[in-house]
Amino acid sequence: MDLSAQQQELCTTSRWDFTDLSALFINTSLKKSSEMSHTQGLMDISIAIMEANGVVTETIRAADYDIAPGVWPDMTEHGATVDDWPGIYEKVTNADILVLGTAIWLGEKTSICTKVIERLYGNSSQLNEHGQYAYYGKTGGCLVTGNEDGAKHCAMNILYSLQHLGYVIPPQADAAWLGEAGPGPSYLDPGSGGPENDFTNRNTTFMTWNLLHTARMIKDIGGWPVHGNQRASWDAGCRFDFPNPEYR
Repeated sequence: MDLSAQQQELCTTSRWDFTDLSALFINTSLKKSSEMSHTQGLMDISIAIMEANGVVTETIRAADYDIAPGVWPDMTEHGATVDDWPGIYEKVTNADILVLGTAIWLGEKTSICTKVIERLYGNSSQLNEHGQYAYYGKTGGCLVTGNEDGAKHCAMNILYSLQHLGYVIPPQADAAWLGEAGPGPSYLDPGSGGPENDFTNRNTTFMTWNLLHTARMIKDIGGWPVHGNQRASWDAGCRFDFPNPEYR
């Protein structure tokens, strides 16, 4: 993906070092990677900005995998014959930044996006190296494409879900492109105007830099501060700013 002159200038004039950060992009299009994805076209802009800043990125097309439905870490332990999620989750845990991309169908995110979020939820009670829930200290955002209404609705749901699971959501952590209402061209279709849309390009650029800045700040302080949010301490009886129960 070629960046615009303005996007390239932002990369070359940046005074921040992001080279120790990594980002995972999960494209939840209903299409496998053998098919062209409009959602991937928008995600590629964010990927290009990150890679221009030395961030290691990886993209997963969720439709390529057998992700079993459910809310347990490994659904083969709960009746599924195959479940590729545990391998994907390992990539999630290794990434400082997670970006979910989705198309819009009937005003909603894709069914695959819902399934990915459910599986993220299934791991959310696990603990990180600081004794916090698994996604504490990670940064999240989303990108949405469609030729029907629903971009803000999808972003609202995805970003709420990510923050509820523990992700830090920066300012303006979403961007989208919508075609005209009704049947019409999608983002990468000839004549759509999608890749040239200044509003979408601006928001995608802002989202990407906000993700980078937030991840940078969190990494620089050694992760999300631990006071008041460690599950093990709570279970052991520590009530942080509340009186301990045995002294009530």
